Amino acid sequence: MGGLGKTTLAKAIFNTPQFDNHFDKKIWVCVAEKVDRIEEVFKMILESLTGGKVEGDRREVIVQKIQDELKEKRYLLVLDDLWNNNQDGLLDDFFSTLAGLNAINFTRLQEVETILSRHPLINFTRHELGKLCGNDCWSIMKKWANVEEEVPKELEDMRELVLRRCDGLPLAAKLIGGLLYNKKRKEEWLSIFEESLLNGNPGGIEQIIKVSFDHLSPAPVKKCFAYCSIFHQDTELEQDLLVELWMAEGFLQPDSQNQTMEKIGCEYLRTLLQTSLLEEVKKERRTWYKMHDLVHDFAKSILNRNSSNQDHVKELPTSIGKLIHLHLLDISGSWIRTLPESLCKLYSLQTLRIGMLVEDFPKEMSNLISMRHLHYDDNFTRTEIQMPSGIGRLTCLQTLEFFNIGRQEEGRGIQELGTLQDLKGSLEIRNLELVNGKDDAELAKLSEKPNLHRLVFEWGNRDRESNKCDEDVLEGLQPHPNLKELQILKFMGDQFPQWFMNLTLTSLVELRVKDCTRCRKLPALGQLPFLKSLYLTGLENTTCNGLSFYSSSTFSRQTFFPALKFLSLESMKNLEEWKDAPKMRSTAGEVHVMDVFPVLEKLSISDCPQLTTIPTPSRFPSLDVLEIKKNCHVLLAEKVLSNMANLSSLELSGGSYQRIESLELVRRPESSLSIVGCNSLPADTLERLCLFPTLQRVELTSADNVTTLRGMSCAACLKRLTAHFCKNLRELPEDLYQFQALEHLEIWRCDALTRLPVEMFESCTSLRKLNLVYCDSLVSFPLDLRRTPSLESFSLCGCLNLITEMPTSSSSLRHMSLHGMPDTKSLPHQLQCLTAITSLSLKHFGAIEALPDWHGNLASLDELILFCCHELEYLPSVDAMERLKLRRLEITICPLLGRRCTPESGSEWPKISNIPERVIINPVRSHLKILINSFSLLDHLILPVFVPHSFSP
Repeated sequence: MGGLGKTTLAKAIFNTPQFDNHFDKKIWVCVAEKVDRIEEVFKMILESLTGGKVEGDRREVIVQKIQDELKEKRYLLVLDDLWNNNQDGLLDDFFSTLAGLNAINFTRLQEVETILSRHPLINFTRHELGKLCGNDCWSIMKKWANVEEEVPKELEDMRELVLRRCDGLPLAAKLIGGLLYNKKRKEEWLSIFEESLLNGNPGGIEQIIKVSFDHLSPAPVKKCFAYCSIFHQDTELEQDLLVELWMAEGFLQPDSQNQTMEKIGCEYLRTLLQTSLLEEVKKERRTWYKMHDLVHDFAKSILNRNSSNQDHVKELPTSIGKLIHLHLLDISGSWIRTLPESLCKLYSLQTLRIGMLVEDFPKEMSNLISMRHLHYDDNFTRTEIQMPSGIGRLTCLQTLEFFNIGRQEEGRGIQELGTLQDLKGSLEIRNLELVNGKDDAELAKLSEKPNLHRLVFEWGNRDRESNKCDEDVLEGLQPHPNLKELQILKFMGDQFPQWFMNLTLTSLVELRVKDCTRCRKLPALGQLPFLKSLYLTGLENTTCNGLSFYSSSTFSRQTFFPALKFLSLESMKNLEEWKDAPKMRSTAGEVHVMDVFPVLEKLSISDCPQLTTIPTPSRFPSLDVLEIKKNCHVLLAEKVLSNMANLSSLELSGGSYQRIESLELVRRPESSLSIVGCNSLPADTLERLCLFPTLQRVELTSADNVTTLRGMSCAACLKRLTAHFCKNLRELPEDLYQFQALEHLEIWRCDALTRLPVEMFESCTSLRKLNLVYCDSLVSFPLDLRRTPSLESFSLCGCLNLITEMPTSSSSLRHMSLHGMPDTKSLPHQLQCLTAITSLSLKHFGAIEALPDWHGNLASLDELILFCCHELEYLPSVDAMERLKLRRLEITICPLLGRRCTPESGSEWPKISNIPERVIINPVRSHLKILINSFSLLDHLILPVFVPHSFSP
């Protein structure tokens, strides 16, 4: 049954914060349209994973990309609205390909449920979503009808009538509420019910949708609604795109009040939202809009329209200029990289969406006087692209996402922006070094553009001396007070302009100042009431964040940075002092300590080698995440880290830190500590982790003074422990058995480590993943896998002495990766006892010539990866390969075996011909030799480094 809220429930589950910690990847796929080929589902999954469009239909390529994205990850897949009830074969392919899948399927078809419940590859649990009770339906209806909590008695008398029509369906309650929006009289309710909702089937939600459509007003809203059905079901659309499309179709005609078409479009959108014919989807800081699938079906039924989408067009024909009535042209998803001059004849064109140009805009684009919106791809950042000459003539322009300043005499100067009074949204102004001074900058009239919410000011990327002209230019670029985001890049003035000091930008939410290497003094940012994010990067001439950082000389507020949640100080090479906030003296002579950073959650300090003085830790009462990275002074960490009781995440990297006991860290769950390149920490540092009883993640990288992990057993909540490049680490704790929560242990290039204690893993009942990588000195492997019942993945790479000490049995192990050496001639015989593994990777076994026949004993093996085994020529016998029943075989840089596996004449081909997925990649050195010999006068040859995708163990 449709309208029960299956998708709403799925979204609520999908977006539950606890799932973010449980799954590495979450994938949402709407299979609303009928799907007869599994490749289509796989493409949707890959597009959800990568966020980009997937070209081609080769199943093995698509599946390989999915597996690469999901390799060694725990993931959740939601299949929403699976319709096709003739999908036995499809499900066979699907669930056998994505083994280990956690999936939730939402469907309204009993037949699909039956197929799933009987399928041998699916552990199926059924959850039937029932109808809502009367009280819940009534509450939903009241919310969408915008009636008071206490409904007037005359309307309360109609409760049973409303509930009977809702029939327990939340979608019906929303639609009826939208129909009754702001209607306060009983007569208005009765009119709708008696005339429309009581006719026909009282339980049919399609009729309610039709009535909602019939009551849309004004009439053009119906056209806007129907137009939305040309997009695929579950498509999420931006407001600007929707309005521009409606405008291009002529649906938005200005009324007598002289409203703009954009404002009319926004009003129509609100109408569709109020009636629940469109739904709002919020993602991070952006809002999208979509149709419920039943509403989409109805909209399609009233719109007879065919649409085409030419994905592979690479150039626009010159005949495009004949489409003189064209209102919208969108080539952003195509391969088109140049625009013909004939485009400039489209005098009715209102919206142009383009991808990345490799040539300049057409010269006569200023003729497009109807242009209102010019959009470009996010990757389009080339500052050398010249703007159209005389763009200031496009006085209707509202969207212009960047402006590259050029020569004024060519009609590309900054004054072109002055006549564009309706600009809104985001604007990046580049090449500001070409502006002569304040007077020229003021010609842009940015202070008169209230709808610009984001501005980027960027000067050219070249070394320039301290430039008073830069200060004058920035002074003339004063924005409107409505501005919310501002970036200032490569400004070479000594100080910021007066409008910054005078706190003109009272609406500012985010500020980024980067590579302003001559700037000595920061403005009074502490008094910006709504500033949430502040990034200060590359201010090499700033030596002190002093009192002026918090306020101007006269201040009235008692809280500085009242809304700031994120603060980053990076590459401020000469910053020595970050002073505390000033104290305020009252009229009575009393001294008050000012509040500062009351809601700051994350502080990141990187590459500030001179900084030793900062505000007292009590100034950061809400700090949750602290990063001190790369080339920071030893005293900084000690001062910052003392008495910070609320931290849940700490990263120390690239510094000389002496005392970890000063940390008042991690009193909460989900806490983590990362130490990178801190060579001055004392040897007993980790013993002091007992201070942090709820610590869950510890990462040690290049911590040369760490010699032992003894004493860590008190960290009973620890789930992940990694030690990378700790060259003096000599021993692991024998009492590691107390780490009953440990799930992931990784030791990488710890050259001094010689043994793994016998007692080490005996009670690690939660250990799921173990990686030992390039620990050359390890000489013994006492691990009994039978005593690690949860171990699923084991990688052994570059530990030559351990290859012959392999464990012999495990019922839980599924993934095994072994890395041999160039002279390794045989595989460890213990492998044949690991009959439960499903994936085996053998890499760099340089001298082995044939795989043994006991490989056929690995009855559960699903995937075999062979990488860089140069002497390997033969697979196991035909009989052994048939017993393996592999689904996937990958052979990479195994030249002898690769040649024997060719379908034309390879002797090993019969052994692999029935494997569904085969990937064979061999180097082509002979081709390179031929190529080089063909160019006797070759001057330069650049060969990119080949990093094989399977290199990591």
